[in-house]
Amino acid sequence: MIRHVVLFTWTEDATGEQKAEVAARLNTLPGIIPQIRSYAVGPDAGLNPGNHEFAVVADFDSVEDYLAYRDHPVHQAIIAEHIKPILASRAAVQFGV
Repeated sequence: MIRHVVLFTWTEDATGEQKAEVAARLNTLPGIIPQIRSYAVGPDAGLNPGNHEFAVVADFDSVEDYLAYRDHPVHQAIIAEHIKPILASRAAVQFGV
Protein backbone atom coordinates (compact mmCIF):
# COMPACT_ATOMS: atom_id res chain seq x y z
CA MET A 1 0.00 0.00 0.00
CA ILE A 2 1.14 3.56 -0.75
CA ARG A 3 0.28 6.44 1.57
CA HIS A 4 0.33 9.96 0.12
CA VAL A 5 0.59 12.87 2.57
CA VAL A 6 0.44 16.51 1.48
CA LEU A 7 0.65 19.58 3.70
CA PHE A 8 -0.33 23.06 2.55
CA THR A 9 0.19 26.56 3.92
CA TRP A 10 -2.05 29.20 2.40
CA THR A 11 -1.21 32.73 1.32
CA GLU A 12 -2.04 35.49 3.78
CA ASP A 13 -4.80 36.77 1.52
CA ALA A 14 -6.52 33.37 1.14
CA THR A 15 -10.12 33.68 2.28
CA GLY A 16 -12.07 31.27 4.43
CA GLU A 17 -14.35 30.64 1.45
CA GLN A 18 -11.38 29.68 -0.76
CA LYS A 19 -10.01 27.32 1.88
CA ALA A 20 -13.42 25.69 2.34
CA GLU A 21 -13.73 25.29 -1.42
CA VAL A 22 -10.42 23.40 -1.55
CA ALA A 23 -11.68 20.95 1.07
CA ALA A 24 -15.05 20.57 -0.65
CA ARG A 25 -13.49 19.93 -4.05
CA LEU A 26 -10.91 17.48 -2.72
CA ASN A 27 -13.64 15.58 -0.86
CA THR A 28 -15.34 14.83 -4.19
CA LEU A 29 -12.34 12.83 -5.43
CA PRO A 30 -13.09 9.48 -3.73
CA GLY A 31 -16.35 9.35 -5.67
CA ILE A 32 -14.58 10.14 -8.93
CA ILE A 33 -11.28 8.25 -8.72
CA PRO A 34 -11.88 4.55 -7.91
CA GLN A 35 -8.20 3.88 -7.13
CA ILE A 36 -8.46 5.83 -3.86
CA ARG A 37 -8.59 3.31 -0.99
CA SER A 38 -9.00 5.87 1.82
CA TYR A 39 -8.96 9.66 1.85
CA ALA A 40 -8.94 12.33 4.54
CA VAL A 41 -8.53 16.08 4.20
CA GLY A 42 -8.82 18.92 6.67
CA PRO A 43 -7.42 22.03 8.29
CA ASP A 44 -4.81 21.91 11.02
CA ALA A 45 -6.32 21.71 14.52
CA GLY A 46 -4.18 24.65 15.65
CA LEU A 47 -2.55 22.81 18.53
CA ASN A 48 1.06 23.75 17.71
CA PRO A 49 2.50 26.93 16.24
CA GLY A 50 4.34 26.67 12.95
CA ASN A 51 2.29 23.80 11.52
CA HIS A 52 1.09 23.72 7.96
CA GLU A 53 -2.54 24.79 7.64
CA PHE A 54 -4.13 21.90 5.73
CA ALA A 55 -3.47 18.20 5.14
CA VAL A 56 -4.41 15.48 2.68
CA VAL A 57 -3.79 11.81 3.50
CA ALA A 58 -4.66 9.23 0.87
CA ASP A 59 -4.02 5.49 0.61
CA PHE A 60 -3.67 3.44 -2.56
CA ASP A 61 -3.20 -0.27 -3.17
CA SER A 62 -0.27 0.28 -5.55
CA VAL A 63 2.06 2.83 -7.09
CA GLU A 64 -0.01 2.60 -10.27
CA ASP A 65 -3.16 3.51 -8.35
CA TYR A 66 -1.40 6.51 -6.80
CA LEU A 67 -0.21 7.63 -10.24
CA ALA A 68 -3.76 7.34 -11.60
CA TYR A 69 -4.91 9.69 -8.80
CA ARG A 70 -1.97 12.05 -9.21
CA ASP A 71 -2.54 12.44 -12.93
CA HIS A 72 -6.35 12.33 -12.98
CA PRO A 73 -7.71 15.38 -14.85
CA VAL A 74 -10.24 16.28 -12.14
CA HIS A 75 -7.52 16.18 -9.47
CA GLN A 76 -5.23 18.28 -11.66
CA ALA A 77 -8.02 20.81 -12.28
CA ILE A 78 -8.62 21.20 -8.53
CA ILE A 79 -4.91 21.86 -8.03
CA ALA A 80 -4.76 24.40 -10.85
CA GLU A 81 -8.03 26.21 -10.14
CA HIS A 82 -8.38 26.08 -6.35
CA ILE A 83 -5.10 25.17 -4.63
CA LYS A 84 -2.36 26.96 -6.59
CA PRO A 85 -4.05 30.39 -6.47
CA ILE A 86 -3.86 30.42 -2.65
CA LEU A 87 -0.79 28.22 -2.07
CA ALA A 88 2.14 29.64 -0.12
CA SER A 89 3.98 26.35 0.48
CA ARG A 90 3.57 22.62 0.03
CA ALA A 91 5.26 19.54 1.44
CA ALA A 92 4.53 15.99 0.30
CA VAL A 93 5.66 12.42 0.78
CA GLN A 94 4.61 9.04 -0.55
CA PHE A 95 5.64 5.94 1.40
CA GLY A 96 4.82 2.28 1.69
CA VAL A 97 2.74 1.04 4.60
